[in-house]
Amino acid sequence: MLVRLAIDYEHAGRRWWEGGGQDLWDALLESPGDKDVVVDEAVAHSWVAQAEAIEGWNDGPEYAPHPVVVQGIDADADV
Repeated sequence: MLVRLAIDYEHAGRRWWEGGGQDLWDALLESPGDKDVVVDEAVAHSWVAQAEAIEGWNDGPEYAPHPVVVQGIDADADV
């Protein structure tokens, strides 16, 4: 199953990005500056496990707790 990882712009904290999250995010992208990426669910799970280990992952408000969100993709979607 494929999922989309996307920057959550409602999470205003910078600590995660500045503490290593930006490098982790950039390593996942196909093109520099991408705001989202489609990956296999297993890759997303592994990536999120690494992301959670960086300080600031849970610093956002209740409606946007993490700097990156995981979104399911419909099987019929063209990705």
